[in-house]
Amino acid sequence: MILNFRSSKLALGSALLSASCWIAHAQAGNTFGPYWQPPVVKGGPVPRLPDGKPNLEGYWAARFNQAIFDIEDHPVARPGVAPGKGAIVDPPGGKIPYKPEAAAKAKDLREHHIYEEPEAHCYMSGVPHTAYQQFGFQILQPAGYVVIAYEYAHSFRSIPTDGRPHISPSIKLFMGDSVGHWEGDTLVVDTTNQNGRTWFDMVGNFTTENIHVVERITPVDANTINYEATIEDPTIYTQPWKIAGTWGRRIDPEYEQFEFGCIEGNTDLEHYTEQVGGTAKAK
Repeated sequence: MILNFRSSKLALGSALLSASCWIAHAQAGNTFGPYWQPPVVKGGPVPRLPDGKPNLEGYWAARFNQAIFDIEDHPVARPGVAPGKGAIVDPPGGKIPYKPEAAAKAKDLREHHIYEEPEAHCYMSGVPHTAYQQFGFQILQPAGYVVIAYEYAHSFRSIPTDGRPHISPSIKLFMGDSVGHWEGDTLVVDTTNQNGRTWFDMVGNFTTENIHVVERITPVDANTINYEATIEDPTIYTQPWKIAGTWGRRIDPEYEQFEFGCIEGNTDLEHYTEQVGGTAKAK
């Protein structure tokens, strides 16, 4: 199977805000509104595969408020981030239930280490961050799998649905190890084995290698998928917490994913300044 990653006319206009450019934008005195999100277009009945399972194939993009910038509700503006909502639906209040020492680490990352933001270094997003990336993705369903191919960093997830166990816990990966199964029309995906080198957003909400994520992916109609994920990690959280949003189909028949270029050796870190929480200089 060959995936086409050439750009369409719409790809450039859809979401050219990247993690590596938001600091320069902030230096100019600007703040971001919500990133591009697909318009809501009501679809017909959920299409089906020959085995009766929902057919999710096609191109999609996320609607998760401003979670890409800050997964928490943030009523007060931060450098480069306008006030707004994140994606947390539980606990009420939209805040991550950090233990005190973890909250202190997140605060320190936000105030002094923004230049360490993983996506600014071309690292993959991890789960569940990849679900609300600012760029689109393609879903394919070869027999026994659900495959998600993301525009950002050309990353992908190959999710088996045959009931196999997770790989050895000694193996750690940016995107972790995902195994799935169907509960009616809902694809349930269990992800472990992440490496703890990803953030949930651009403001220092971090992860550890102990993170465990359970996603529930449910089509509503032909053009809309509901998404929710429960995140747990008893080493840094006082309780599990949940995010939610939707995926909308890219309905333009000429749409193709953009060939994403994250350049190794990028020296854009020179734009990270003390005003936005960074002190590093490009080397």
